[in-house]
Amino acid sequence: MENIWSVLYNEAKKVQNSRTISPFIEAGGVASAILTKAGNIYVGVCIDTASTLGMCAERNAIANMITNGEHQIDKVVAVVEDGSVGSPCGACREYMMQLDKNSGEIEILVDFETRKTVKLKELIPDWWGAKRFNDN
Repeated sequence: MENIWSVLYNEAKKVQNSRTISPFIEAGGVASAILTKAGNIYVGVCIDTASTLGMCAERNAIANMITNGEHQIDKVVAVVEDGSVGSPCGACREYMMQLDKNSGEIEILVDFETRKTVKLKELIPDWWGAKRFNDN
């Protein structure tokens, strides 16, 4: 069986396709694939706009996941323009943390060649919202 990181990487690469949508919008410079706790894969691309109303690839994939009735992520890959993988931006990290009380355990690929990963909680330590999950 193919390594799950290779599967996720390849699924993201399939949709990446950097393109210009209009004089104001570009898409696909970054692509992301997420694996849910239920074992499903969702993908998304970044959408960059002239008015900063765009969306990162990770959040686009998460929106796809939520649209399909899921909210728990197991693994995340973001493929950047040169084919390497990148770490989610601060907004994406925050978005993922707010999804579920166990989101800190989401595994993020940070080096495709070595398959190095980090947990989301390592990228956003001492997260401000943890207490709110604990109160429920």
